[in-house]
Amino acid sequence: MRAKALLMGLGSAFALSACNAAGAGESSVESASSSSKGERSAFLGENGREPFPSTYRAYPGSETLIIPTTVFDGAGGRIDNGWVHFRDGKVVAVGGPTSAPPEVANVIGGSDKFVTPGIIDIHSHLGDYPSPSVPAHGDGNEATAPTTPDVWTEHSVWPQDPGFSRAMANGGITSLQILPGSANLMGGRSVTLKNVPSRTVQGMKFPDAPYGFKMACGENPKRVYGGRGRKPSTRMGNFAVNRQTWLDAIAYAEEDDPKRDLGKETLVGVLDGDILVHNHCYRADEMALVMDMAKEMGYKVSAFHHAVEAYKIGDLLRENEVCSAIWADWYGFKMESYDGIPQNAAYLQREGACVVIHSDDENSIQRLNQEAAKAQAAGKRMGVEISDADVISWITLNAAKAMGIDDMTGSLEPGKMADVVLWNGDPLSVYSRPEKVWVDGALLYDAQDRKRRPVSDFELGQPGAGDVK
Repeated sequence: MRAKALLMGLGSAFALSACNAAGAGESSVESASSSSKGERSAFLGENGREPFPSTYRAYPGSETLIIPTTVFDGAGGRIDNGWVHFRDGKVVAVGGPTSAPPEVANVIGGSDKFVTPGIIDIHSHLGDYPSPSVPAHGDGNEATAPTTPDVWTEHSVWPQDPGFSRAMANGGITSLQILPGSANLMGGRSVTLKNVPSRTVQGMKFPDAPYGFKMACGENPKRVYGGRGRKPSTRMGNFAVNRQTWLDAIAYAEEDDPKRDLGKETLVGVLDGDILVHNHCYRADEMALVMDMAKEMGYKVSAFHHAVEAYKIGDLLRENEVCSAIWADWYGFKMESYDGIPQNAAYLQREGACVVIHSDDENSIQRLNQEAAKAQAAGKRMGVEISDADVISWITLNAAKAMGIDDMTGSLEPGKMADVVLWNGDPLSVYSRPEKVWVDGALLYDAQDRKRRPVSDFELGQPGAGDVK
């Protein structure tokens, strides 16, 4: 029956370090998790997420009220002189000056401070390219074949990477997606993590988050494999290999009792709608072609990553409900990135397309708030005014939607995870930084309390351990 569903869908529709080596109002963004889903593949395991289930358990927290403070709710709203109440790991209520706050023993003063949802990075390689950056730690690209859909990036993640705690302390990162690199056309499965200390990657895995699937267009795959004298060596070769790989997966899905094939299992999971596609792609023309290929093969692209020319096809991205996960101003480091402009995010927002600001870098992940502010300022210089509240959504709710976790996090709404950041000033100011960070209501970072500054086990006993990195 799955094969029949796939056939019906046909008619209707990753260089070798990280990706460099080698948006929109809230109402216009449709969650990736709300897309129609086909019959789940039995061999993917329970809920399509076994056999390596999340063992994440929230750290203990206490009922907390932050008041008074300026609240950016992540969904495009701003409340001055507001308050945020959370208990048992969940947001209970968010209110303003005219609503009565509850009586809570643990009250955090937020005067002249700001509260946002936890910051989410949709594109990270932490753990797969950890610090210290040495060849022995380079586990993000399985650059041995043009398509490696069988690999799972979580099997390379090193939980002791000091980058995780830096991302929290300096950037307020509470959730992040770890993607394979971009040497391959199909780089494998991604994993979404809660940014918490853990002995194992399974202890970090975001519960019930769908897997992602990393794909890559353009220069990286054709350079890596063309340089070895094999296909693909051109962009047309990229598409030919992609299309044939999808066709082979569809044929596999038609078999009544197929022999297990890890790569094809992942591809069928994509075709069934259980695994979300995150496609590294720079040029506008290639993004348009990929969307056509997705319709041909019966899958959907959740987000184009890097997408420096997305501003040229904002209308197509909006119509196809595809997010653009982009940098504020990186461009020009290779030919396909040459036509990037700092107004990319602003022009996408103006078109009503989905904007996400991402890092792809262990340093930029510590400053996604500043990157978002840079993109906002570039738009303003060209006459595109974007509210601060909408800009915050670029690094919170929009990212969550493209990752399929927006029903659990990304905004300060009752019932959602209490992933919360208290900033010591305007989060869109270069002078501001996180003062406190809660993950599922547990206070995991406090700039005023040295005992609440997460330190990687790898750093223990080394000079500077416990300092603000």
